[in-house]
Amino acid sequence: MEICYDRAMAKITVVSNGPIRVEGDFSIVDPEGREFGLAGRTLISLCRCGLSENKPFCDGSHARAGFQHQVIARDLPPPKPKI
Repeated sequence: MEICYDRAMAKITVVSNGPIRVEGDFSIVDPEGREFGLAGRTLISLCRCGLSENKPFCDGSHARAGFQHQVIARDLPPPKPKI
């Protein structure tokens, strides 16, 4: 069996005081695995503040509500071993 990995990797950017931006070639699915129809978009913003009326997508509510969270990249600790 041959597996093809020619899809470009998506880029995810966590925006300070704003949403999570996803760009590139990606899909978004619900808990049952059904895909959201993105109408060909290659850039979307996901809600990070929890206030969007269009979750999981951002509708700008973070700006109206004054959501603030500065993002600084950091390393996560290694995952805990599964027992």
